[in-house]
Amino acid sequence: MQASNGFAQNGASAASNGTAAPENGHQDRENGIEATSNTKANEEIVRLIGQYLKNEGLSKTCDALMSESKCRLDHPAAAKFRQQVMDGDWTKADHHLQELKTMLGPENSIVEMKFLILEQKYLEYLEDSRVLDALHVLRNELTPLQHNTQRVHQLSSFMMCSSTEELLEKTKWAGKGLRSRTTLMDKLQSYLPPTVMLPPNRLNVLLNQALELQTIRCTHHYTSIDVALNNSSLLVDHCCPVADFPMHTVQVLIDHCDEVWFCQFSPDGTKLATGSKDTNVIIWDVNPETCTLSLKNILENHRHGAAYLSWSPDSTHLIVCGPEECSEIYLWNIETEKFLKVTQSPEDSLTCCSWTKDGTKFFVGGIKGQFYQFDMEGNMLDSWEGVRVNGITCRKDGKTVLASDTHHRIRSYAFGELIEQLVIQENHPIMSFTVDKKDRLALLNIATQGVHLWDLDDRCLIRSYQGVTQGHFTIHSTFGGADQDFIASGSEDNQVYIWHIRNKLPIATLQGHTRSVNCVAWNPVYPQMLVSVSDDCSIRVWGPKDKIPKPSVSSSSNSDSSNNGTWNDMVS
Repeated sequence: MQASNGFAQNGASAASNGTAAPENGHQDRENGIEATSNTKANEEIVRLIGQYLKNEGLSKTCDALMSESKCRLDHPAAAKFRQQVMDGDWTKADHHLQELKTMLGPENSIVEMKFLILEQKYLEYLEDSRVLDALHVLRNELTPLQHNTQRVHQLSSFMMCSSTEELLEKTKWAGKGLRSRTTLMDKLQSYLPPTVMLPPNRLNVLLNQALELQTIRCTHHYTSIDVALNNSSLLVDHCCPVADFPMHTVQVLIDHCDEVWFCQFSPDGTKLATGSKDTNVIIWDVNPETCTLSLKNILENHRHGAAYLSWSPDSTHLIVCGPEECSEIYLWNIETEKFLKVTQSPEDSLTCCSWTKDGTKFFVGGIKGQFYQFDMEGNMLDSWEGVRVNGITCRKDGKTVLASDTHHRIRSYAFGELIEQLVIQENHPIMSFTVDKKDRLALLNIATQGVHLWDLDDRCLIRSYQGVTQGHFTIHSTFGGADQDFIASGSEDNQVYIWHIRNKLPIATLQGHTRSVNCVAWNPVYPQMLVSVSDDCSIRVWGPKDKIPKPSVSSSSNSDSSNNGTWNDMVS
């Protein structure tokens, strides 16, 4: 009679046609893996489980599994070799190593393995103060191998150590015993094919790879939390809750009295700067616990408005650029609230800037042909004639500057060497661009085309992102998330779009602004915080759902904290 759970009462599983298996079973079913299913994959799975059990100290359970499944964990010679290494029986280990010789790969593998064994033997003799035995190993066993001579010389110097503590300190070695021999065995295993001996901790490696792939596929994994075996469940796939993603309106600020053109977090994540058509730049303090902003100070009197901002690498200074008709830039010290006005000619147009990575110099440019390098005192150090640029980014090498120009391209400029090279060529105007923290990827907002992702090293277009409405207004996008796996952009349809970097379709659209969204900034240190600014004069702070404040008004003196923003999740 078949049991209700699908198994026969005598313990044999039900056959696929619903009838119970024969009462006496099949010999292979009783004693091991069923003959028809004893595939290579099944055998390898059993071996992996066996290795895991053995590593966990369940040797008897492992032996029972191997016996019942008719599998073997390792080749008999390899198993003996392992035991002798772990016991420190170096003579027998060398003997069985010769037996394994025919199973090894490259010809020099046997020499490299023997060298590792003799190195351990030599160090253990030194720790035991058996100096003559150690000297014998060095002269008569290690040196004749004629392998890694530099290491042999280093090993000989350890004979001068006057104590065990000094020996362990100089060698960075764990000392005689289980720990160092396990490390040695892990190294030796790498020379043996997996059919002879499984690689170390193979099941753990596979499970970690699976978790890593799940993390990559998780469309909302934006934090730096390590997804590993010790803090993850294997019973369900990894999936970050949508509610934890920064797509919920936490705060709305209306301290600017005209269109807000630009926003940028300081590199240390503690401050935000916003620039507006109202001629003011506001510096905000960041509260990462509540994902909110509080007014720190207002930098006033930028004649034509503040269209572009750039923080110094140490977060102490801020450059303010104006729109096309602006011929000067403002270099502010944020703590002292003092500024230096930098200008060369009233005919100039200085609309974009970027700091060198050491923070001692910066580059400024504009579409009327100006491209300058200044120091912190406002002295012009160098210039490049005839380049009409609308975007600048300094690269990590400290020598190269990327600049987008009116010919729909991005070129690299090495001022010291007077070398320029084409990096990117688009078919439509480049309205703005930014580079990721690894200095490898560039994110471009292209007129009438939307957002494009380029590889700067391979100089190829990786992906075009869909959904955003991009005409001829300047919209600034951003990379985001702890590993910059996300992209966010404003749009002329009053929304903020967010994509996972590997997916051309948006994972969410954030609604709340009533006019074009000009710029989006993602906090580089606290990735749970996203900010957008708009022609509707507002600044919106986006965060996880649990950061939405309870019904109460809390903001700066003239700020509105109403949370009337919504989001649409684009991924089911």
